[in-house]
Amino acid sequence: MTPLLLSRFAAPVGTILLVHDDAHVLRALDFGDYEDRMHRLLRLHYGPFTLADAPAPHRTTQALQRYFEGDFGALAAIPVETGGTAFQRSVWAALRTIPAGHTATYGALARQLGSPGASRAVGLANGANPVAIVVPCHRVIGANGALTGFGGGLPRKQWLLEHEGAQARFF
Repeated sequence: MTPLLLSRFAAPVGTILLVHDDAHVLRALDFGDYEDRMHRLLRLHYGPFTLADAPAPHRTTQALQRYFEGDFGALAAIPVETGGTAFQRSVWAALRTIPAGHTATYGALARQLGSPGASRAVGLANGANPVAIVVPCHRVIGANGALTGFGGGLPRKQWLLEHEGAQARFF
C-alpha cells in the first residue's frame, strides 16, 4: 500500500485537498467538494493506498498562497510526482508549460507532443490529472475557445482563468 498524507488549504475557490508523501512531494490536489473523485484518481494512479491527516508542507501552502495573491510563477516551486501512464505524464508536463494568463486547446497540446491526431487522448489525460491548479489543466479550452470540462466544475475553472487574466470566451 502506498502511504499518503492529506491536508486541507482554505482558498478563494473553496477548500483544497492536498495529498503528499512523507518527502513533501505533492501527489494530488483536488477540491473539498470533489473528494470522491480524488480518491478514485488516487486508486487509478497508485493502486491501494492509505491516507492519513497531516499538516500541509509549508512550501506547498506558501506557494499556493502566493498564487492566489497573484504570483502565478509561485506554483513552479511545488514538487509534483504523479502516477499515470507515460503518455499521461507527458501531457501533464506539457500543461505546466502553459503560462498563466494563456490557454491552449487539446489539439495544440497534441501537436506539441508530436501526436497531432491525439487530441481526444490528450483530453482524457487532462481529465485524469490528479494535481489541479499546479498542473494547470484549467488552462485547456475547446477548439472554439469555449470552456470545456474541469474536474472542479466550470465556475471554478472560469474563476481560475479570470484570476490569471486569461482572455478566453466563457460560454
